[in-house]
Parts: sequence; C-alpha cells; structure tokens
Amino acid sequence: MRSRPRRLHHVAGFSIDTVAAAAGDDPAILRLENLDTDLLPPLAAIEATRAAVGMDSANSYLPFTGQLAAKQAVAAQIAERTGIAYDPSSEVILTSSDGDCLLNALLAVTDPEDEILMTDPTYAGMLNRVYLAGGVPVLVPMRVSDNAWRLDLEALEAAVSPRTRAVFLQNPSFPSGYRLNEEEWRALTHLCVDQDLWLIYWSFMEGVIYDGQPILSPVTYPGMRERTVIIGAASIEQRMIGWRIGWIVAPAEVMSDLAVVHIYNGITPGGIAQAGLIAALNDGDGGLAQCVEEWQRRRDALTAALDGFAMIPAAGGWSQILDTVEHGVDPGDLSRVLLRHGVAATAMTGWGGEVANRHLRLVFSNEPVERLQLLGDRFRAAMREAGGDV
Repeated sequence: MRSRPRRLHHVAGFSIDTVAAAAGDDPAILRLENLDTDLLPPLAAIEATRAAVGMDSANSYLPFTGQLAAKQAVAAQIAERTGIAYDPSSEVILTSSDGDCLLNALLAVTDPEDEILMTDPTYAGMLNRVYLAGGVPVLVPMRVSDNAWRLDLEALEAAVSPRTRAVFLQNPSFPSGYRLNEEEWRALTHLCVDQDLWLIYWSFMEGVIYDGQPILSPVTYPGMRERTVIIGAASIEQRMIGWRIGWIVAPAEVMSDLAVVHIYNGITPGGIAQAGLIAALNDGDGGLAQCVEEWQRRRDALTAALDGFAMIPAAGGWSQILDTVEHGVDPGDLSRVLLRHGVAATAMTGWGGEVANRHLRLVFSNEPVERLQLLGDRFRAAMREAGGDV
C-alpha cells in the first residue's frame, strides 16, 4: 500500500464542491456555499476577451511572465490606490490566477519547516498551500469585539519564533469578512519589520469594503514595500472568476525567484484572459463602486434575516460566518440539514483552528436581496430540526 506523502497529511478535501454537488441545479435552493457572484464583469473586459479569441498574439506561450500592457495596468491600479510605484517590467508577474500566485509566493520566499503566521479563520486554500510548500502554519485567532472581528495582537506577537519566516493573510478576509483596522495594520507591519518577516498579502478583495471605511494597504506602512509580496486577481473586484488571471507584485530583489517558480508551476498566463484584464483595469473602477453598494445591501439583508444568531457582519468581501456551536449544533451537521430546507452553506471545519471549526459560512454575493429575505424561516426550521437553540 502506497503511503501518502507527508506534505498531504494535513490537507483535507474541499467541502465546497461537495455541498454544491448536493444542491445540484435546483433553482429553489439558496446558493450560499460558493464564492460566486451574479454581478457581471466590466463590459469592456467581455468585449476585449471576445476580440482576442483567434488572435495569434493571444494564443502564445510568450511572454512567460505576462504582457507588458497587462503589467502596466496592474502597476497603475496599485499606484492609484496606494501611491506606491512598482516597475511593470521588473516587479510584476502575470499568472493563471490567485491559486498559482499563493503557492508561487510561498515557494519563492519560504523554506520547508518555516513557520507561517496566519489568522484563524483563514481560507482553506491558503492553509493547505502552506502544507504543500512544506511550511508550518501558526494560527493567530480572530476575536469578537464590539460586533466586529479583531486580530488578537498579543497572540500575534507571542506566535513569533526563530523559525517564523512570513505572515500570510487577506484583507478583507474570506470567509469571515474581517477587515484589519489602522491599529492592527500598524502592529502587524511593525512586527514584520522588527522581526524581518515577509508579508504575503492576498489583496483580491481589497476594494470590497463596506460602511464607508477606507481601503488600507500594508505597502503604505514604513518598511513594508521591500518585504511585501502582493497577490492579486481579477476574480472579485472585476467579477472575472472564469478568466483565471492574476498577478504577483513584489520588490525586484525577489522577482527572479518568483518568476522561476511561476514558470515551472503555471508556465504562463493566458493571452485571451490578459486581454480582458487589460480592458478591465483600464476601465476606471469597472463598476466596482456600484457592485460594492449592491453587495452591502445583500450583506445587510442576510444579517437582518438571521438576526439573533451568533454572526458578525462582514466588514468587506463576499461572505460572513455564523457560530453554530454557540447554538448547540455542529456546523457540518447543520450544513447537511440546511440542504433539506433549501439552503446550501459550507461548514468551516479545516479553515483554521478552533475558531473556524465553530462556524458555517454564508456567501451573500450570488443571491439578490429578495431571495436572501427567504433565508430566515428556512434557517430557523433547519436549526430546530438539528436540535439547536433558535
């Protein structure tokens, strides 16, 4: 019998597709399990993508690290948002979306057995890529304070050891929707500078912020431009999930390593997808502000429908999580019962540690307000069936 490679010992299967398969194509089911949205990508991106199909220049392996126009568009967006300039030629790589970027960054700036600081909860795809890279995830809990998720700064500082090499996080975060505030960013970035740590920063939801709060980027803090690897993708802000196009932006000194890993992992980004990306990033905000308003309406509708349950409203992103254990029910059990009541939602078991394992994730980006208003009765009926407190 073949033994499983050690790097896979802690890597579990993905639960989202299991819930999605169980939901099938039933239009009556509220689809809250997967990170999708029904809000359309920028029209300019759709038109540019169609025009690129069949073009010889878009059907090529070259250039391996992406077209210069795409790199320029990425660098321009970051500069506009942060005021920090990056050289498109030497500090930007285009990739086959966010998954490649995450693993590429870990492989380029960490060694096997290095400790990587992450939050609990976190995205399972981040946690499991740390395992694939041979790293050791060290989880720092998020705590609830004043109806918001807050990073435990004392636990963050205590988590650092001589083996710590990097901090790895999103902001705002999937699945909890937490958004780090100024105090948290100052503490985290000071820690990175003081302990000489890399920050691997997944920025793909950076512009999806609610309640009028400002966008905060770690590269604007002292000493952080030279130690931050920015990972981006068009999946969220541009709603271009199917394009599978992303980018890595980092200091020139580490870019040669990132490029080598990218080439031997993903090889090259798709030229057709790059055409759409260039058009989207050059199209003003590409409709993002209007989409954020609509996603916030949906967040508010979901929050109102589940009033009284242990759930923190998302400060950004497309989802928020509900503590089912607080109501006496295991999240996996409730997920299965919810399907019988017309709701698809995913348990967060394995998406961190003891904090994540208490929660069920609810994605609000793919259902209109009118349908989200149906959730309350269905959820309460499922909770009663599962034996939980309502």
